[in-house]
Amino acid sequence: MPSAALKRLTEAGIRCAPDVSLEYQRAADRYVLRGRESGGAVKELGRYVGFCGAEGEPLGWFLKPDSLTVNADHAIVLAPAIASIEIFRYEHTYELLITRHRIVEGSEEKRPKAASELVFRGWQGQLPLDLVTNDKALAGTIAPEFFDRAGEPRQLPARFVKPVQAITKAVNCLNCSHAHLLIKPESQARKSGADAFAVIAVNGEQPGISAKAAQNSFGGNLQHVDSVGI
Repeated sequence: MPSAALKRLTEAGIRCAPDVSLEYQRAADRYVLRGRESGGAVKELGRYVGFCGAEGEPLGWFLKPDSLTVNADHAIVLAPAIASIEIFRYEHTYELLITRHRIVEGSEEKRPKAASELVFRGWQGQLPLDLVTNDKALAGTIAPEFFDRAGEPRQLPARFVKPVQAITKAVNCLNCSHAHLLIKPESQARKSGADAFAVIAVNGEQPGISAKAAQNSFGGNLQHVDSVGI
C-alpha cells in the first residue's frame, strides 16, 4: 500500500494485520497456518482482512479475544490451508486482494514453507453507496465492481462472492469490535454453511456453523505467485 494510505490508517487508529505465519504444534506434531482477522473503519476509510477456507468455505476461529480496542484484532484462525480476503476502502473506491495460503512440505531435514496463490486482485473498484450511514441496510449484500484496463467488468470468483460482501461490510463498520468472516468453532455449530454465510453477509454476526457442511459447494484452480499484498 502507498505510504500515505498507511499513515492515514495509523492516524485513524485502524490496525489490520494481513500477514499469515507458519506455526508448529508440538502436541500434534504438525504445522498450521495462523492468521489474524483484523481491521475496521472510520467514516472516510477502512481496511480489513478476514479468513475463510481455501475454497471459500466458512472457518471457525481458534481464539476470539476480548479487547478494549476497536478497529484492531478480532479473531485468530489456525488451519492447514486458508484464504484471506483483504479490502482497503477510501470513500467509494476499493482495493481487493484474495489470496490462498497453504503449507508446502519440505524434505525430512527442512522445515515446510507457507506458499501463497493469487485468487483475485481488484484495483480501484467502485461502489457509489454510503454503507456507513445512508445505505447501511445494504451492507453485507453487495460488493464493489471491478474493471480491467479496457473498462470491461471483472467477475469475482463465485465461491468468494459472499466472503467479499462480508468484508465490504467490514470496511464500512465504524469502530469495529467483532469478526465479520470467521465464525464460531465447529464444536458450537448448529447451522449449515450456506445459512451461515447468508447471516454473515447480511448481519455481520457470528452464527454457529459446521464448516464441513459447506465444503462440497466450492472448488477451483489458481495460479501460484511468490508474494502478494495490497
